Amino acid sequence: MSKSTMYLPLLALAIAAFGIGTTEFVIMGLLPEVAKDLGVTAPAAGMLVSGYALGVAGGAPILAMVTSRWPRRRALLSLIGLFILGNALCAMAPGYWSLMGARVVTAFCHAAFFGIGAVVAADLVPRDKRAQAVALMFTGLTLANVLGVPFGTALGQWAGWRATFWAVTVIGMAALVALQVWLPRHLPRPAPGNLLREFRSLLGPQVQLALLISTLASVGMFSVFTYIAYILRDVSGFSASAESWVLLLFGAGITVGGLVGGKLADWRLMPVLAGLFVAIALVLVTFAYTSHYQIPTLITLFVWGVVSFAVVPASQVRVLDQAREASNIASTLNQGAFNLGNATGAWLGALVIGAGLPLTYLPWVGASVAVLGLGVVLLSASLDRRDSAAAVPCDANGPAA
Repeated sequence: MSKSTMYLPLLALAIAAFGIGTTEFVIMGLLPEVAKDLGVTAPAAGMLVSGYALGVAGGAPILAMVTSRWPRRRALLSLIGLFILGNALCAMAPGYWSLMGARVVTAFCHAAFFGIGAVVAADLVPRDKRAQAVALMFTGLTLANVLGVPFGTALGQWAGWRATFWAVTVIGMAALVALQVWLPRHLPRPAPGNLLREFRSLLGPQVQLALLISTLASVGMFSVFTYIAYILRDVSGFSASAESWVLLLFGAGITVGGLVGGKLADWRLMPVLAGLFVAIALVLVTFAYTSHYQIPTLITLFVWGVVSFAVVPASQVRVLDQAREASNIASTLNQGAFNLGNATGAWLGALVIGAGLPLTYLPWVGASVAVLGLGVVLLSASLDRRDSAAAVPCDANGPAA
């Protein structure tokens, strides 16, 4: 396969990921504007993040079943069409609950698109490059944080938050064209098999632990990031106009983290995951203190972006490794796991704010969840070692040569 044959489909997937990532994350930079326009409180506005995430988590098993036997090209094109519709509905939503419903519609395409897209990306490259290929697709998601979120936030503050959703709708249309033109006509089809047996294979402890790792990574991140606009304005003292540039720096860290995480995951997957959770916990504890000062906040946010998003390609490949019999479904459910974590993190953050606690308590919540994630990684790694030892044939004198 030529480089252009391999990379143009990855570029098309990245464009779609850029649009999906922008619509997921840009709401966080616009929460104060949305809350003011719709006449709701900050915790209620934060539930728009949870609503989207729950839509992803709830839509994941449904669309995993619906698309499990579809040709992958057809599935990806259909899902990006749903994305375009959902964002147009967000832009036209007359009130809070209609916006919530439109966010859920948009969210339904999220898990299945990233799940099937990750399988397609991994199939386009040699086995030892799979994590890097997945990371390249997810570069679109990271660029959404570098470009989509800060510029979408700036656009929303200047022209109204609805203008941002119209802009994302246009991005979705561009992604649809790119996928139509660059995706191979004859992608590998999902392997035939019994759907019930495939779902049953996902109940194995290692698959469930892999999904839990993804969930906890997102809980730790979104317990803080959902309310980052309030932290930047009320704790760090940034103006609303400066917020976009601060988010751009965080997005740059995420981009670096996604690419570095892909390379590290192809090297030593489980030790890398363990090290990343340790790093996330330390960075968030640091942020509880540095958030009071603007320059230290900028440095901390960049580093947090690097370590938090390096987990994404690593955990995605971990799920694919543990669920080879149902890769499409497992990859899709992993996106649901990430977004279940998003919703849970936003909910935990809302509990902290609703209890009247300072915003600086949020990083401590995120750090605690990261420590829990580390424990799950270590448990999963210990099961790997146990299974490897059990697989080695032994005689009376020890392992067979």
